[in-house]
Amino acid sequence: MAPILSSFKDDALIVLDNLADRASGLVNPAVRLGVTGLSRAGKTVFISSLVHNLLNGGRLPVFEPIRSGRVSKVRLEPQPDDAVPRFQYEDHIAALVRDRVWPDSTRAISQLRITLDYESASGWNRMFSPGRLSIDIVDYPGEWLLDLPLLGQDFREFSESTVRRARAGTRATLSREWLALASVSGATVAADEGSARRIAESFTAYLQACKADDRSLSTLPPGRFLMPGDLEGSPALTFSPLPDLPQGRAPKGSLWAMMERRYEAYKTHVVSPFFREHFARLDRQIVLVDALQAINRGQEALSDLEQALADVLACFRPGTNSWLSSLFTRRIDRVLIAATKADHLHHESHDRLERITARLVSRAAERIGMSGAGLEVMALASVRATREATVSHDGHTLPVIVGTPIAGERINGDVFDGERKTAIFPGDLPEDPEVLFEPMNGHKVSKSTEAERAMPELNFVRFRPPPLDETRGGLKLSVPHIRLDGAMQFLLGDRLA
Repeated sequence: MAPILSSFKDDALIVLDNLADRASGLVNPAVRLGVTGLSRAGKTVFISSLVHNLLNGGRLPVFEPIRSGRVSKVRLEPQPDDAVPRFQYEDHIAALVRDRVWPDSTRAISQLRITLDYESASGWNRMFSPGRLSIDIVDYPGEWLLDLPLLGQDFREFSESTVRRARAGTRATLSREWLALASVSGATVAADEGSARRIAESFTAYLQACKADDRSLSTLPPGRFLMPGDLEGSPALTFSPLPDLPQGRAPKGSLWAMMERRYEAYKTHVVSPFFREHFARLDRQIVLVDALQAINRGQEALSDLEQALADVLACFRPGTNSWLSSLFTRRIDRVLIAATKADHLHHESHDRLERITARLVSRAAERIGMSGAGLEVMALASVRATREATVSHDGHTLPVIVGTPIAGERINGDVFDGERKTAIFPGDLPEDPEVLFEPMNGHKVSKSTEAERAMPELNFVRFRPPPLDETRGGLKLSVPHIRLDGAMQFLLGDRLA
C-alpha cells in the first residue's frame, strides 16, 4: 500500500495549484516532467543532453516528432515558477562540451522550460491545437523522493525501520558508534541540546558512510541529512531515530520527546512542502538508476537499491489523467526507470542491464499496480563517453570500449592523466538476472547458473565526456547518446502527436 502522503489541507492546496496550472495550460499547453535519481545517477547530465540535442538538431531517430520533421522550432523560455531556482543549462553544457568535465550533481530542486512548436500528426488536431508544447523539467534529488514515505510513518515506526536496517549486514559496523551513543544517552533522559546535536551528527556520519562509493547503499532517509542546504544546523535537522524505544508515549521533557517533535517538524516544514508544491504537480517522471555501481558493489548494495526503488515507486499515484481529473489531482501516468551509463558496457550487454533493472522494480511495480503501459525500463547513456571496438587476446576476440579516463583513474596500476585514451574489457553481465538475486533471497543457485557466476569481474572506469565533432563550417554537433531518443519518445511522444 502506498503511504498517505498528504493531509486535507495539502490536498486543498494541490487542487488550487492544479487549477492554476490547468488555466495556464489552456493558453500554453505544458507537461511537467520530473527528473530524479539516486546519488551519481546522472540527473544533471540527462537534462543537459536532452535540451542540447533538441536545441541543436541532435540525432533522435526514435523520437517520432523529430524524425518525421513535425517540429519546426525549439527554444528555451522563462520558467513558470519564479520562486524555484533555474536549472543552469548553459553552465552545465559548457562544462560538458567546452571543458569536457562532468557538471556538478543535483543538490536542490531546479526547473527549466523548453518549448517546441510542432505540427500535429492528425489533421483534426491541427485545426484546434496551437501546435505548441512547453516541457517544464523539474530536477530534484532522489534522496528527497525517498523522504516521502516518512509522511506515513510516526517517529516510532521511523526509528524501528531505520534501526533494523542499521543492525544488518555492512550497516552494522557503520552504525556502531551512532547506536552506542544513542543507547547510552537513553530515550527517557532529560532533553539536552548538546546530546541531541551529538547524536544527530553521529547519525549523519553513519548515513554518509553508507552512501560512500565503496558501499553505494541507497535507502538513506532522511534525505536532507545528506543534502542539508540552508537547513544545516537547524532544529529540523538536529534529530535522530532512537533504538529500542519503550512502550507508551514519550515522557514530557525527555530526549525522546525532543527527537519526536523535531522529526514531526521535518515532515511538516520540509517533506510536505516538497510533495505539495512540486511532486504532486508532475505529469511524467524519469528515475535514473546507477545499477552498474550497485552490481559492482555486491549483493547487499543491489538489495538496498531494490528496496530504495520500491520506496520510490510507492510514492507514485498510478493512473491516467483525464481532462476533468487533472483539474483537481494529477497522476503520474508514465514512469521511466532508466539504467544509466550504458556506454560503460558493450552493446551486447545493454539488454542484460535492462533485464536486471526490470527485475529490480518488478515486484514493487506489481504491488502498486503500475506494471504495463505506464512503466518502462530502459538502459541509456545521456552522454556517450566511449566507442566500441574489438581486441585480440590469447587467441580470442574481445569486445571492448574505448574512451579517455578521468585524470587519476587507475587501471592495473596505470594512472591516467585525463588526456590518454585506452581500451578496456568491461566484463559481462549475467544473461539471467536471477543469478544476482537468488542468493540474497535465500534460494540455492541452480547448476545451470554456476558457470555464469564465474563471470569476469565488472571493470568500470570513469571516462571524460567526449570531444564533439565539428562540421566543415565549424559548427559543433550535438552531444552523442545511447537511447536518449527512446526515453523522449516514451515520456513525451504522445503529447506531440
